[in-house]
Amino acid sequence: MRGATFGEVFAVKEFRVLFGSFALLVGGDSIKMLALSVLVYARTGSAGLSAAAYMAGWLPFIVGGLFLLSLADRLPPRALMVTGEVVRAVTCLLLAYAGLPIWAMLALVLVTGLFTPVFFAARAAMLPDVLPGDAFVLGRSVLNVASASAQIAGLAAGGAFLAVAGPSGALATTAGLAAVAAVVLRAGLPHRPARGGARAGAVRETLRVNRLLLADGRVRGLLLAGWLPCVCLAGAEAMVVPYLGGQGQAGVVLAAAAGGMAAGEFAVGRFAAPGLRERLSFPLAVLLGVPWLGFALGPGIAWAAVLAAVATAGLSYQLGLQRRFVESVPEEVRGQAFGLQSSGLMTGQAAGAALVGVLGEVIAPGPAIAVAGGAGVLLALALAGVLRPGGMREAAPRP
Repeated sequence: MRGATFGEVFAVKEFRVLFGSFALLVGGDSIKMLALSVLVYARTGSAGLSAAAYMAGWLPFIVGGLFLLSLADRLPPRALMVTGEVVRAVTCLLLAYAGLPIWAMLALVLVTGLFTPVFFAARAAMLPDVLPGDAFVLGRSVLNVASASAQIAGLAAGGAFLAVAGPSGALATTAGLAAVAAVVLRAGLPHRPARGGARAGAVRETLRVNRLLLADGRVRGLLLAGWLPCVCLAGAEAMVVPYLGGQGQAGVVLAAAAGGMAAGEFAVGRFAAPGLRERLSFPLAVLLGVPWLGFALGPGIAWAAVLAAVATAGLSYQLGLQRRFVESVPEEVRGQAFGLQSSGLMTGQAAGAALVGVLGEVIAPGPAIAVAGGAGVLLALALAGVLRPGGMREAAPRP
């Protein structure tokens, strides 16, 4: 089977709109969380509260993913995505200029963030609609590369805006980017009706469909294959800063990791045919863990950057799972399925960072990174039956 090409993917207007708005979202969020962290630290002098502010944007994925995801299928996708950008813009302006106390700022980020998984799910579920077949997998590859690039650009731009305009100016910049994204989405995407009908309240329906998806062996296996190796990766990356003694050198290693991810996604998405891409999922998942074992030898910054880049190139293993995941879930709950996938990934990464962080306190950061890498290899081996194509053939669950 012939794979899609980048030209075919970018020829689709709706994908170009999704791509542009997604880059604005990721870059803007990087600026927002950096600015909020700096703003909280400037007001309180507390490193702990500053770290809490930086992580506050991701914590709501746990609650939103558990209780609200059915909204992604019960409401029109364009309206959901535009609403998400408007909420982000208003939140940033309030954080910048409302003079809120610290507790209110953190509460605002947490409460408005509860719906973030729903907005993300609506975007992810729309991609197979505008890019059918193998073009969807290549489109996911392009968005993953854009995500890594936008994170790097967002952090760099955030530092520049902080230096010139301060935290409030940086937050206002994010609000402006969100407003632009809302206009792009509203003008560039056609109206599509809601994917599924309302059977019960949003919370009850979300819990019901989550249980249905997780009860199906094929869907559960693909979800675990997408989550668990990344848990170990997040744990390893979380130890890079303490491994290098909290010095600015950690930024070099983390930037190399983002670059490795982008290179792997591009190479596998562009040059591997669909069948090969799926066969590569298992060895690439193993690759995700192997390089981190080298940290047991105490490498310097240059080798640490190389090892991190090679490891994160293995993240492209997920491209080989995407077609099977789309085919495994009913179309009418596709939004919730993608939301569950991303929410579980966010939650698992936070848990992995916390667990390996505790381990690093006990055995030192370098060995903890190596342990995380070893655990990643073992998990990939345990999931070999799912990672290899044709390993599971259960029917898709019915809603």
